[in-house]
Amino acid sequence: MSTSFTGGCMCGAIRYECSAKPIAMGLCHCRDCQRATGSAFAAALMVPRNTVTILGEVKYYEVIGDSGNPISRGFCAHCGSRLFGSRANADFISIQAGSLDDPSWFKPQVDLYVSSAQPWDHLNPDLIKFAKSLPPNNSNASDV
Repeated sequence: MSTSFTGGCMCGAIRYECSAKPIAMGLCHCRDCQRATGSAFAAALMVPRNTVTILGEVKYYEVIGDSGNPISRGFCAHCGSRLFGSRANADFISIQAGSLDDPSWFKPQVDLYVSSAQPWDHLNPDLIKFAKSLPPNNSNASDV
């Protein structure tokens, strides 16, 4: 993978470019991510917020995470594609792996919220597992 990567929504109204390699890549099995994706988990990568340039109007839906902090989920108002996730005042933003122009390089490292994983979802035994979010020393990256 090169240092920079691009992606966008299904209809092309929103495009983004990131100039940094991901800090982390993971699968979140929390109920909010299940509802937001309509599937068993959300596949996302975490990058520094200041390395992402977004073109187009992103709409946000806010929920309260386990941490008690608001989490914003960014999507395209035209086609409904979910693109981003972030906590208020966090230095990081998550990008949905399915929105990448080339998602083939996405390699998850962790399974988050396995306590909420569905019994029909077969988890990769090679990934590090967390019952909830990442440990507190990685608190900026939790609640993907």
